Amino acid sequence: MTAFDLNGKLAVVTGARRGIGRAMARALAEAGADVIGVSANLEPSGSAVEKDVTGAGRAFETIRADFSDPAAVRRLGARLTGQPRPVDILVNNAGAIRRAPAAVHSDADWEYVLQVDLHAQFTLTRAVGAAMVARGQGKIIFTASLLGFQGGVTVPGYAAAKHGITGLTKALANEWAPHGVNVNAIAPGYIATDNTEALRSDPARSEEILDRIPAGRWGRAEDLAGATVFLASDAAAYVHGITLPVDGGWLAR
Repeated sequence: MTAFDLNGKLAVVTGARRGIGRAMARALAEAGADVIGVSANLEPSGSAVEKDVTGAGRAFETIRADFSDPAAVRRLGARLTGQPRPVDILVNNAGAIRRAPAAVHSDADWEYVLQVDLHAQFTLTRAVGAAMVARGQGKIIFTASLLGFQGGVTVPGYAAAKHGITGLTKALANEWAPHGVNVNAIAPGYIATDNTEALRSDPARSEEILDRIPAGRWGRAEDLAGATVFLASDAAAYVHGITLPVDGGWLAR
């Protein structure tokens, strides 16, 4: 058994249906954790992420929840904290993005992104984190963004939400670290997922992005696996309140 071993742990991964969330769930299962996958449109059974987790020899449970619905997020928190088996690891990965210049960015897009990417994250973490604090142990990981360090272009709601996630990570760490709960975040770089499809399909923008990445390529969802397992494990027992970039060197440029 090593400090990275997650055998016997129960992990909840939101936004688990595809992309980064699916890769995170698979990595946690391969490290030994059973997984509850949460997504608005996750198939009740036979999903790709379920196959990943069970293929690693771990148990999987599906929960469907719409993070744009505050009541649904509250119900999710109550369900997770009311079950007999406590949540050991919470990965807050669910997210959304809306692209439009700030001058014409609609209230509806702003409110939707802030709800999914920030408000829901706090609501769920408040519920699950309170139970962790009461037990004196737990790991919470947010999916932040490079736009928690920068402003981006045509994504004001997303940038504001991700700055909020970086601040929330620090705020919760300050309160919960004395109670044995680690709160940290991972800031993915430019990863080849649905969220970046518009950028990758624009030849000029894609070239501009690649020119700045020292690693010389778009990231893959699997590139987040190591950071996820690290922050979910005892190896990160003295790591609190950080936002860890996994960006191919983008921020170093």
